[in-house]
Formats: sequence, C-alpha cells, structure tokens
Amino acid sequence: MFGKRNLAALAAEFLGAGILTVLVLSVQRSTIGVPFFVAAAAGLTVAMLVFVFANTSGAHFNPAVTISQWTTRRITTVRAILYVAAQLLGAFVAYYLYTYFVNNKLQSIGGEFTARIMFAEAAGALVLGFAWAAAVYQRFSIGTTAAVVGIGYMIAIVAASAASIGLVNPALALGVKAWVWGTYVAGPIIGAVVGFNLYAYLFANENIKTTFAGATAALTGKKPVAKKSASKKKK
Repeated sequence: MFGKRNLAALAAEFLGAGILTVLVLSVQRSTIGVPFFVAAAAGLTVAMLVFVFANTSGAHFNPAVTISQWTTRRITTVRAILYVAAQLLGAFVAYYLYTYFVNNKLQSIGGEFTARIMFAEAAGALVLGFAWAAAVYQRFSIGTTAAVVGIGYMIAIVAASAASIGLVNPALALGVKAWVWGTYVAGPIIGAVVGFNLYAYLFANENIKTTFAGATAALTGKKPVAKKSASKKKK
C-alpha cells in the first residue's frame, strides 16, 4: 500500500481537500461570500483538481464520495480509510494555513444538529453522488468527468444552501469549523451513498467495471485485466 504510486494517491487526496478548503474559506469569509459564489468557486476548483489528480487517486477530495464508492466495491476498504484520513488531514491543515494568512482565528459556524440541515446536505450530496456515478459508470474522459463533477458539486452546494451553509463535504466541514456529526458529516455521507447506489442500480451498465481511462488502478489498487478476444475464447 505504501509504494510510490499509492503514496502519490494519498498526497493527491490530501492536497486536493486542502486546496478546496482554503479556496472555500477565502470566498466564504469574503465580501462576496454568498452561496452562489461559494458554489461556483468550489465547483471550478474541483473541476481543476480532477484534471490534475484524476489519474493519480481518482480525485475524490471528499469522504462522502470515497465512502459511496466503497459501498459499491469500487475501492478497497484499506484505501477508503486512508483516503478519508488524508482528506480530513488536508482540510485540517488548510484551516491553520488560512488562519495564518488572515492572522485571525475563526469561530465555529456549524451550530447544533438540525434535521432540516441534515436533509439539505443529504439532498445536495445526492446530486453529487449522481454526478460521480455517471462519470464512473459511463466511463467519461477526464475532461468530461471534471466538467460533470465540478458542475455537480456547484449544483449540490446551491441546493444544500437553501437550509445550510452548503458544504456537502465532511472534510470541508472540518476545515471551515462546521464539524457537526449529525448534519455536515452524516448528511453528505448519506446523500452521496444513496445517490451513487441508486444510479448504479437503476442506470449503470453492469458490464462496465472501470472508471475513466487510467484511474481504475488508482481507485481499486488492482491492475486492469485485459479482455480475451472472441477467437481465444472458442479454443
């Protein structure tokens, strides 16, 4: 698990979650910190990060995405645990980097558990889960995946913002000091798992077992198996 390729995958998840957290904090705490601008900035950032890191780690940057792919057996248990740990650590470090930049500590903004907020985060994450599942099961190119996932995340945040801060990412919730288990952690995980599995059950082609080109090995830790030709099967 700790070869060069696997360490690169963990570094990609760490950096991706960290960059996303710093970006969201910068916009969220600025004079244009309205939900639409936060969503647009987060969506563009995720799209860029998918371009950069898709072939390295699969470009999750979100524990809800990692767990949803784990529930459909597209990523091993060990890799899922390490990915989530790297994402949380990246967001945690990003918070302290941001507070160093602004020379000020941030107060918690998560509040207490509210079912309305949990369902809003889950609804947004369901959209994101659908976007990710479409990219995985339809084997989009990296460019198309970046666009679909980036736009999907933007829409997810706008949808969740109707009742919440609009994060749809437990790692991001840790980084912006909105770490509330029942809302900004459980909500996105539930929504993403439901969205990903619902798409896999209703719309996915069962014969498709790979993600976009080059990312399968990073996602599953297994080497792709070449298909045998029809002529060889008859022998």
